[in-house]
Amino acid sequence: MDSGRPDLRELLLFYADAGVDEALEDSPVDRFAESAPLRRNAGASGGALRPDGPSPRVGETAGVPSPSAPPARGSRALPPPARPEPAAAVPDEAQAARARELARSASSMEELRALLADFDGCNLKSTAKTLVFADGNPQADIMFVGEAPGREEDLEGLPFVGRSGRLLDRMLAAIGLDRSRAYIANVIPWRPPGNRTPTPIETEICRPFIERQVELANPKVLVTLGGPSAKVLLHASEGVLRLRGTWKTHTTASGLTIPAMPTLHPAYLLRNPAHKKLAWRDFLEIKARLRSLV
Repeated sequence: MDSGRPDLRELLLFYADAGVDEALEDSPVDRFAESAPLRRNAGASGGALRPDGPSPRVGETAGVPSPSAPPARGSRALPPPARPEPAAAVPDEAQAARARELARSASSMEELRALLADFDGCNLKSTAKTLVFADGNPQADIMFVGEAPGREEDLEGLPFVGRSGRLLDRMLAAIGLDRSRAYIANVIPWRPPGNRTPTPIETEICRPFIERQVELANPKVLVTLGGPSAKVLLHASEGVLRLRGTWKTHTTASGLTIPAMPTLHPAYLLRNPAHKKLAWRDFLEIKARLRSLV
């Protein structure tokens, strides 16, 4: 067996993470074979008709048949040109202002979730399968906020359910917590296609909703997982490795102050297991803070 051959399962998982989740045809189409007759004809005539060849018809370019002309003998008919897809609406500051107004109007978690489900001002919603709002207990003393859902989260509609979610569960268990005693959400409630980084305007549109979600939950301790959520909720400018391990403060729109601990995202720890010791120190600080508030 050729050991250099890529594993089929890993290849399919790569395609799925890149957003390729359905086939367009039942069998592969060789586009090079379809265009080969045209390339041969163009090469034989130097890109134009030979002097002894027929004159082009009206509406026909030299060497290229008109759309109504029958296919040449022995060649395959080219498929009709695909209709252009309608351009997607580009989010802008007007949508961000609308998001701020809607988020302020939510008086409960149920209202906020319903507003997000109906909100059409962020283009990420059109490519995601589900709204990933939250998991756990909104009355818990502690709230965790990551950046955006991944593929597994998009399929299940819950945050942190993939490999990074399983690591987060183990980290919670290490300080005596589980999802029934924690509240978990993301800054972005829809999966970006191909797990790409959300754009600044997409983040700004989603910011009022997560800020209102934190305010409604009103936890005793807020934990930001990774640099992006720290930048949104703590207005941090430093990198997360320099920021982590130091208590900060999140101030809500109504003026409430919540102690916040920035730490490393579980997905980062899976890629850099040597830094798990840093996250462990942060979680010990979190555990001590929660005990002091009892």
